[in-house]
Amino acid sequence: MSGFTYVEMLVTLAIGVLLVTGLNGVMGQALQSQDTVAERNRLTREARYALQRMTQAVSGTRLLLLPQQDKPATNWPENLREQTLPPSPPIGDSSLASAVLAVTLPATIDLDGNGIADADNDGDGLLGEDLPADIHNDAAAGIFGIDDGGNGTVDEGPAEDDDEAMSDADEDPIDGIENDDDGNLDEDPAADNNGDGCPGLCGVDDDGDGNVDSGNAANDDEQGGDDEDWYDPLVFYLDNGVLKQRSPVPWDENGVDGITGRDFVISDIAVDVTRFSVERIPIGSDRAQLVRLQLELTSPLTGETVSLQTRVRVGSGQ
Repeated sequence: MSGFTYVEMLVTLAIGVLLVTGLNGVMGQALQSQDTVAERNRLTREARYALQRMTQAVSGTRLLLLPQQDKPATNWPENLREQTLPPSPPIGDSSLASAVLAVTLPATIDLDGNGIADADNDGDGLLGEDLPADIHNDAAAGIFGIDDGGNGTVDEGPAEDDDEAMSDADEDPIDGIENDDDGNLDEDPAADNNGDGCPGLCGVDDDGDGNVDSGNAANDDEQGGDDEDWYDPLVFYLDNGVLKQRSPVPWDENGVDGITGRDFVISDIAVDVTRFSVERIPIGSDRAQLVRLQLELTSPLTGETVSLQTRVRVGSGQ
C-alpha cells in the first residue's frame, strides 16, 4: 500500500488551511453578530426602563415644572429641551443646549413609610396648597442646580424668581390668569399665592373652622403656619452620557438645614445616552399638557444605536 506523495500532502495541507481559515471567519462573524445583538438588547432594555420611569413620573404628577412653555420674548424654544453627546450647538442666545424633565412629586410616593405622601410637607392631606415665595423651598432661583429657562445658566436671580426668568420675582400669582405674558401660567407666585392680600381666599372660610380670613396673607390654606408646603421637584437630566433621576426625600439628606428642597438623592437610570429630548406640547390649555420623550443610546463597543420615544399626558395616571 503506497502512502501520500509529497505533492498530495501539500495539497491536503493547503485545503486544510483554507477550511480552518474559513471556519475562523464564520465563527468570528457569528461571535460579532452575537455581540451586536446582545448590545442592542441591552440598550433597548435600558431605554425602555428609563422611559418607563419618566412616563410614570409624568402620568402621576399634579404639575409639569420643566420644560416651560415657549416664551415669545426669547429666540430659543423653552418648550423643547434637547441634549446630545457630542454636544449639539445651542439655539439663539442660549449658551448651552441642555435637556431636563421636572415634575412635582407624585402623591403615591412615601419613602419613609409614615403613611403620609412625601409631597405633603405639612402632613395635612393637601399638596402644595401653602407655597412659600420660593416655591421649591431650595433657596435658589427656579429649581436648585437646574437651568430652568434653557438659556445655559443655572440659578440666576433671587430665590423668589421661580421660573428663573431674570425678571421681577413673584410676578404671576395663582389665579388662572397669565399675569406676566411669558407663556406660562401661575408659575411664579408670592408667599400670598393668589395675591389677594388675605389668608386663603378673601371672605372665605378656607379650612372650615368657622373663622374667615384668620391669620396673615402668607397663610394660604388658613391653617397651621405660613409657607409650610412647597413643590418637591422630581428631576431627570443628562450628565456626560448618563441619564440621572433626582428624587426629593422626606429627611434631612444634606444634614444642613432641616428638610428643604435641597434634600434629594440621585440615581443613574441609563448609560451610554447620546440624545435626550423632552418636549412640552399644549393640548388645549396650560393645565392640559402632553410630554414627548425621546432617548437614544449608543454602544461604545459596537456603535449600535437604539432610539425610542413616547408621549404621555401630564397627570393621566392620577
